[in-house]
Amino acid sequence: MENTLQIKTVKIDPGEYQIILGQAHFIKTVEDIHETLVNTIPGIKFGMAFCESSGPCLIRHSGTDPALRKTAADYALQLSCGHCFIIILKDAYPINVLVRLKEVPEVVGFFAATANPLSVIVAENKEGRGILGVIDGMKSKGIETDSDIKQRQEFLRNIGYKM
Repeated sequence: MENTLQIKTVKIDPGEYQIILGQAHFIKTVEDIHETLVNTIPGIKFGMAFCESSGPCLIRHSGTDPALRKTAADYALQLSCGHCFIIILKDAYPINVLVRLKEVPEVVGFFAATANPLSVIVAENKEGRGILGVIDGMKSKGIETDSDIKQRQEFLRNIGYKM
């Protein structure tokens, strides 16, 4: 019996927000990621969604901001890839939460953590869909110069990430 494989691209544009795209393995993911985010940054604004891949195969979702929660659920439905999750952050950055998210027992890994538009490369066969990888942002234009290094270092200090 032939089982053909189709490759598709799903576009995700976070606009003014940050996104984290990952993979987990259990329905408990939704509550555990929610609890991790609110315990890491009190008052955090986010929406998250998880693609259940057995039983009813629903998009499970949660969050502290209704609009971000809906957006995350909509993106998850477009992806419809088994056990993937997407988090949309407002006024927070992945760097602030990734270490804690890595500690969530259900989290298997991450595909992207970015504010760039993503092209998510998805494979589909008769059994389901899965994420092969992502294209995150634009192609490199060159190697930084001494002036570029100085600008990078100044930028990190100006936004408070370095002393």
